[in-house]
Amino acid sequence: MDKIAIISDIHGNLEALKSVLDDIKGRNINRIFCLGDIIAKGTHQQECVDLVKENCEVIIRGNCDEYFTSDIDLSTKMQSEVDRLIWNKNKLNEETRKFLNNLPYCYEFYMSGRFVRLVHAHPEKIDKFAGNIDKIDRLYELFLPSSNTISDKKADILIYGHIHTPYVQKIYNRMIINVGSVGNAIDVFRNYEKDGDVKNTTVANYLILSGNFDSKNIDEKISYELVCVPYDIDKELNDNDDNIEFESYEEEIRKGKYRDMTKIYKSFELRGIDKDKI
Repeated sequence: MDKIAIISDIHGNLEALKSVLDDIKGRNINRIFCLGDIIAKGTHQQECVDLVKENCEVIIRGNCDEYFTSDIDLSTKMQSEVDRLIWNKNKLNEETRKFLNNLPYCYEFYMSGRFVRLVHAHPEKIDKFAGNIDKIDRLYELFLPSSNTISDKKADILIYGHIHTPYVQKIYNRMIINVGSVGNAIDVFRNYEKDGDVKNTTVANYLILSGNFDSKNIDEKISYELVCVPYDIDKELNDNDDNIEFESYEEEIRKGKYRDMTKIYKSFELRGIDKDKI
């Protein structure tokens, strides 16, 4: 069987990325696909891009890769956002900015007879949220093609990142897989009375997809393994002295809690979830 490691949402976290690459190498997996958001948040953005380019056979564009490498009218932004944009852009050389901005939107292939589509967030939009808190009709949209996809086929398996929380969901004889985040893992369902050990979340996540690559025979074996790799969070944070978002970054990678929970709660409200009953 062929094995493919699929990584996403590194977000400048060099220690997490190195730990994941070491784990993949230790499993003798030679093919690595990346679903984007290599940059933003952590300070080691250039180093992470260099490692991804060196190790990954397929790389697609994430919303942060696009946002922080595009020409944006700064006059429309608040000063804090201007500072954030400038800091992130300055972490990359010009060649890398062009490389990230020109990455493809998606990648498609067959694995043991299943048509697999990789996107960063959603077939329709690069930063559209869809995930394990959504109703079934919104989850079904993940399988559909769009003007951004290579083909007009519905996916049998849709694999994506963006939401930083790994999960597997089977609906309509199809499979949704989120690979989680290498460098910025979070869990939005938090309740201090119900929470388990936060170290269940604050690890580097990735997916191993096993099957026969490029085969259209659906009677062949296929498997999906979500992997959690511990890494040295202290070492990563000790080398982030120049990070203008250090407090938010530390909160996320130490506590696995998204920096803007107000945004998450608004998303809950739109989906009919009462945050007070979580």
